[in-house]
Amino acid sequence: MSTATTSFFEPASVTSSGRPVLHQAEVECHLLSPVDLETEPTTTATTTINSLDFPALKSGLGILTTHRLLWLPSNATTDSSSPISIPLSSVTHIFSPKKSIKSMFHSPRIRFQVSMHSRSVVVTLVIRGKGDIDGFLTKFWDCWRGRAWETGNDSGGGSSSGSVPASGSVSGGGLYSSDGSVRLVGVSGILRKEQEMWESTDKSLQEAFHDLNALMRKAKEMVILAEKMRQKLLSGSSSQSSSGNDEEMGSKEEMQDWLLSVGIVSPVTKESAGAMYHQQLSRQLADFVRIPLEKAGGMINLIDIYCLFNRARGTELISPEDLLQACSLWEKFDVPVMLRKFDSGVKVIQNKSHSDEEVFARIKNLVSKPEALRSGITASDAAMTLGIAPAMAKEHLLTAESKGLLCRDISPDGFRFFINLFPEINSDDIHMVKDHGIYSLWIKSW
Repeated sequence: MSTATTSFFEPASVTSSGRPVLHQAEVECHLLSPVDLETEPTTTATTTINSLDFPALKSGLGILTTHRLLWLPSNATTDSSSPISIPLSSVTHIFSPKKSIKSMFHSPRIRFQVSMHSRSVVVTLVIRGKGDIDGFLTKFWDCWRGRAWETGNDSGGGSSSGSVPASGSVSGGGLYSSDGSVRLVGVSGILRKEQEMWESTDKSLQEAFHDLNALMRKAKEMVILAEKMRQKLLSGSSSQSSSGNDEEMGSKEEMQDWLLSVGIVSPVTKESAGAMYHQQLSRQLADFVRIPLEKAGGMINLIDIYCLFNRARGTELISPEDLLQACSLWEKFDVPVMLRKFDSGVKVIQNKSHSDEEVFARIKNLVSKPEALRSGITASDAAMTLGIAPAMAKEHLLTAESKGLLCRDISPDGFRFFINLFPEINSDDIHMVKDHGIYSLWIKSW
């Protein structure tokens, strides 16, 4: 990308899986691919402002959010272009599409004017694919008019004009309030204020349960509020010294974990992503599983991820088929996670950095202990050592058995695994006991 492009448009940040990093309270609204981003000169009454001299951005992913219009290259590993963002607050005008015979034979175009850094330019979004163009344009208008980026910017500290209240009204006290109404004081004022609070709460509940859309909107607001609280906790914990109270720090960590499990602020949906639903769902899932994998020791059952991911998505649930298809697409993307299938048919998600050799070494150390040499170990014993679920520990034990590290004994009590002693036994003299090795330790343990 040329210097002119990066100096005019703002750069956009993406995750390791290629998903955009959203700002606080920002929500995805619509996706289109492939799209081109072009500019054209703008003429004013006094002068002509030429278009920025940079090549058009070709065949990228266009993402519309409540705050920005993002353009991401289709392949971040081979494409030299960088992700950019256009704040909707910088859009000064959206042109209505022209209906003509010529437009019927060309790719659909959406033109809008952007004013940034004391310069103005007309940007053209050329849609090369077969997405929902009318739906994207409608969402574009709605997000631009909604001005969601202004929500929460008001300090609430009063008027910024500095005007002085009228002589008959005093904002800090007195008989009259700032709007001219009679101020209620004493017990009657407390009762009146409490009644107004209950009326406001009742009104909010009626709005929330009016229909499903209102309920979903309230849920998204709660997720945004939880995200704000999490950011404050994280910033607060980093600024504190290391000599703080351990109990207080533990409660803050629990609060952070609870807030992380509240949900995803902007889940990928079929309505917003369209034909790219499974691709974007795959990238979002790759970002989501990072924390659960760290807590599970680098590997987690696919069923557990399905429950955790659906809980985080709130009302935007996905089917098991969608989850499996999203996981299978990781082979095409450069993401740090992968889908693995054991010989028994169990499917898990694991980090690419997860090493089976390290797990086998810990299992070998466990089964080499004197008590384990006599009675063996179970999946529960391995689960406690590895810090994973017993079902996952059993899969590791079966894999170690297939590699020749373990032997198993099936009894009414279930599976018990023992270390494989046969490689250390001399077939020519099976009664010879070595004075070293695992076989010697096994003899001494009896």
